[in-house]
Amino acid sequence: MGQRKTAAGSASGLRARLNLRSAARQVFVLQVVIVMLLVAAAVAGLVLQARNDSEREARNRSVAAAEVFAHAPGLVEVLDSPDPTAVLQPRTEAARKRAGVDFIIVMDTNGIRYTQPDPRFIGKKFIGTIEPALAGRTVIESAEGPVRPGVRAQVVQAVVPVFDADGSVVGLVSAGVTVQNATGLVERQLPIILGTGAAALALSTAGTALVARRLRRQTHGLGPVEMARMYEHHDAVLHAVREGVLIIDAEARLLLANDEARRLLDLPADADTERRRVAELGLGAAMARLLASDEPVTDEVHLAGDRLLAVNKRPTAPYGGPSGSVVTLRDTTELAAVSGRAEVARERLELLYESGVRIGTTLDVVRTAQELSDVAVPRFADIVVVDLLDAVARGQEPRETWRQMRRTAISGDPAMLPLYPVGELITFVPTTPQTRALELGRAVLEADLREASGWREQDPERARGALEHGLHSLVTVPLQARGVVLGLATFWRAGDSPAFEEDDLVFAEELAARAAVCVDNARRFTRERATAVTLQRSLLPRGLPEQSALEVAWRYLPAEAGVGGDWFDVIPLPGARVALVVGDVVGHGLHAAATMGRLRTAVHNFSALDLPVDELLGHLDELVSRIDAEENVGEDTAGQESAGVTGATCLYAIYDQVTGVCTMARAGHLGPAVMHPDGTVAFPDVPVSPPLGLGGHPFETAELHLPEGSQLALYTDGLVEGRNRDIDVGLDLLRGALEGGAGRTAEETCQAALDATLSAHPTDDIALLVTRTRLLPPSQVATWDVPPDPAAVATVRAQCGAQLAAWGLEEIAFATELILSELITNAIRYGAPPIRVRLLHDRTLTCEVSDGSSTAPHIQRAAITDEGGRGLFLVAQFAHRWGTRHVPGGKLIWTEQLLHNGGGEALEGDALADALLSQFDDPAL
Repeated sequence: MGQRKTAAGSASGLRARLNLRSAARQVFVLQVVIVMLLVAAAVAGLVLQARNDSEREARNRSVAAAEVFAHAPGLVEVLDSPDPTAVLQPRTEAARKRAGVDFIIVMDTNGIRYTQPDPRFIGKKFIGTIEPALAGRTVIESAEGPVRPGVRAQVVQAVVPVFDADGSVVGLVSAGVTVQNATGLVERQLPIILGTGAAALALSTAGTALVARRLRRQTHGLGPVEMARMYEHHDAVLHAVREGVLIIDAEARLLLANDEARRLLDLPADADTERRRVAELGLGAAMARLLASDEPVTDEVHLAGDRLLAVNKRPTAPYGGPSGSVVTLRDTTELAAVSGRAEVARERLELLYESGVRIGTTLDVVRTAQELSDVAVPRFADIVVVDLLDAVARGQEPRETWRQMRRTAISGDPAMLPLYPVGELITFVPTTPQTRALELGRAVLEADLREASGWREQDPERARGALEHGLHSLVTVPLQARGVVLGLATFWRAGDSPAFEEDDLVFAEELAARAAVCVDNARRFTRERATAVTLQRSLLPRGLPEQSALEVAWRYLPAEAGVGGDWFDVIPLPGARVALVVGDVVGHGLHAAATMGRLRTAVHNFSALDLPVDELLGHLDELVSRIDAEENVGEDTAGQESAGVTGATCLYAIYDQVTGVCTMARAGHLGPAVMHPDGTVAFPDVPVSPPLGLGGHPFETAELHLPEGSQLALYTDGLVEGRNRDIDVGLDLLRGALEGGAGRTAEETCQAALDATLSAHPTDDIALLVTRTRLLPPSQVATWDVPPDPAAVATVRAQCGAQLAAWGLEEIAFATELILSELITNAIRYGAPPIRVRLLHDRTLTCEVSDGSSTAPHIQRAAITDEGGRGLFLVAQFAHRWGTRHVPGGKLIWTEQLLHNGGGEALEGDALADALLSQFDDPAL
């Protein structure tokens, strides 16, 4: 009884496994079919392979046998004999047996057989193609014919020509082999194939059993029908429910999202299939942070795009699933359908807020107009155009007629619309809504362009094209600020967008009013900047003065945000020297430019006094303090906040062409860059002093020895410092631009430095001065030490005359000797040793007499009874210019003479007498 139950149970289990409705049975049947197909394919492949091999072997053997017999010695003679068959028949049979072929046939050129294994066919026509062989080629073909007596079969035969001595074909030889039957090979391989198929079927059966167990365990014992029904219910619920459903794993990856969740969160179609992280879904920061966290949430409201979503979130782990969370989303925005106007108002407020952020980011008129058109598309209009008066774009007061404006900005997709392009000058006709808006001073609505006619008169062809492209409604608003019309903004709607309504006019006017203020601010800034740039450039050097000590190049670039107070200067000084100045007044605008002009003028005046660099900066510091105090007093009187100019910086340097020494001092300014003749670049340590205007601080000096060919770069901070660039980075860029440029000219170095450091949008002025040093040759310098003895004057005078003759300056020798006589005599009489004379032959002839006294002489009017006091007068008459400067240990009096008939020409005879008599008071003389 127990055995019957066991057998019944086994049969029941087998029937369950063999049930075709089970997934395991279906997999098993599919695998059996696949194995059988593979076995059949293997047998067919073997048959085809065996047949191909047999045919290939037959072709090779038949060609070889025919070729060998066709070239056999004496064959040609036998073919010419009276009875070739008697000789060839036994030979071909012997050769056939040795070669293992089925036949060897010798025939004449007409195909009549001389030999054949079956003698009955001798003398009959050969069955096959012989024409190519008669032409000298070998023919290989498959044919059916007699092989042996009583045997016909499918053979592969080759026909080979027989050539005589002169190369003509005198006969043919054919050999053939019967194609072998592939059945034997298949029969040998078939057990192996069937055994392999059986093994594959057994493995598939075992695999099917394992898969079935795995499926039962993972589906909790549910059958295919139950699984399919559960999936259908699951799919129906996910797609039909009006709530979004998300499943997120413990690593914040999206595992599942239904259609509603994709719609509410605007998710990509492959977001859950690719298991993207929540942070990669393009959600807002708050929503992404909520979904990635593991905290449960109940009915929290969050903004996702333009929707308000109620979010619920629960962990999945307590319910038997893997660690993660399930999230449901409910759109609560639709609950406010009855308050649709409030929603529109909210969107408009958001757009107005955004316009305040996006319009007016720069003080550029055209850019501001473009920002106005960009902000309204597509949330308010499909196409927005802005037209401005020409004067407004140039920063001037609008004085043109209202009806003529220039198209300044377009947003949307105007490529398919027949609108006026940017830059077009448009004259609006009186019937257009634009003209009515300008006359009324408020927005004008054309709700249906298809019914309106006045706007078409502007350009009928363009109007017809606009209607064809779907434009159907417009609102045009004048741009007004401070009661002045600046331009027009026109909003267009097209396609499926709803037509403009009366409620849209208020919003359009508010948007245009905010934009008009920004346009007017940009216009006023443009005007002020143009004025400041004009003033700045008028105060900067128009050209470089003539001098031979340095090769000079310079650049000045105003900032985009406004002109500042950067300046530079090159001032020739007596004694083959030149002063180099670079300065910066903190601030921008007209005030900074005017202050810069005052400081530059002051530097020129102080340089005329030939002061040392530290003393000049000291005087300039006092001047800035005085200017600051005067402006503060004036502003305090007017009741306004003080805005001084303290913070001006300056670097002042004097380069001596004779010694190659550059003496400099800086007041809060950046130090120079020096490029040596070998191409190396250094930033020398020049002591930095406080900026100008602080007062009471000494200025330290530094001396740099610059070999001939060295380059010196002086610059303001705008060159190396920027809004997003540290000053150290800028100095590194400058160093890289200067390195390796030993052979460049000053102009090339200046351009290279600017190219390497200039930012796309400079926020500060840039002043750059690059010089290349020169040295005065020693042959053009003459120096004498003079003993304090009046008798030495004649000796020095004679030596100077000889030197002038050597330089070819005999034309001015008399005047020079007279000047030196007066200066040396004054130094001996009123000065103190040591006394030294120096002549410099450069663009002019410079005479210098120095002594140890610090008392500076000056021209005075001598009375009739005075014995002296007329020497400096004579010096002034003969010299082009003259002056005095203090040097360490005393003073130096210098004169400059033009090399040829310049300045003080030699006064002789009556001219000299007239000059002397003009110094006496008594007119009777």
